[in-house]
Amino acid sequence: MNWVRGYLRLLIGLLLAGVNLACAGIQAGSDVNAGRQAFLIGNYEPALAYFQSAAAQDPNYIYGTALRQNIWSYVGRAEYANNRLPQAKQALERALAANPDQPIARLYLGLTLARGGDRQQSLKEIDAGLQGIYDWLEYVTQAFRFSFGQYWDPNGRIRAAARRNLEILASREFDWPTLIADCESVARQIEAESDRARSDETREWNRDGESRGRR
Repeated sequence: MNWVRGYLRLLIGLLLAGVNLACAGIQAGSDVNAGRQAFLIGNYEPALAYFQSAAAQDPNYIYGTALRQNIWSYVGRAEYANNRLPQAKQALERALAANPDQPIARLYLGLTLARGGDRQQSLKEIDAGLQGIYDWLEYVTQAFRFSFGQYWDPNGRIRAAARRNLEILASREFDWPTLIADCESVARQIEAESDRARSDETREWNRDGESRGRR
């Protein structure tokens, strides 16, 4: 019977651990959502607090389905917005170490390096980040043009801004404050685009559902 009791204790322990992990994931998701909303309206200190709380709850948390970003990308860009450049660099490098295919995190790393004085490496990261954003939007809008892709950057505004800044980088004729401000704008636009695209898709689904109901 001892082995039965031991097995039951192990099973209960595993179940409790699973429940705790699920609760941590739910809380992390809530914190990320609140942090994103604060960040997008320029409330950077509360945004950082929310993202740090999410990272403490679940350091492996991933936000998004189409455009997937880990929690350290959000921590890093909030650190950047709060002028905590060493901390931003550390968080963004951690984000990219976990998943190098995060163009927004790479763009912010480039901006962090630029503001920190490492202009040579920053140019490479900014270029890669902008190109990654442009390429991702091109892929999604083409490969999934009959489903969710049609709702992302439908007028090409974000891609045009990314391409314009890539051309400016290639010309090597720019002033850094303007370039940094323009690239921050691109990053904010694509972050907000995920909400807009989801909202448009939901609205279209609801409209189609009402049409079917009337038939």
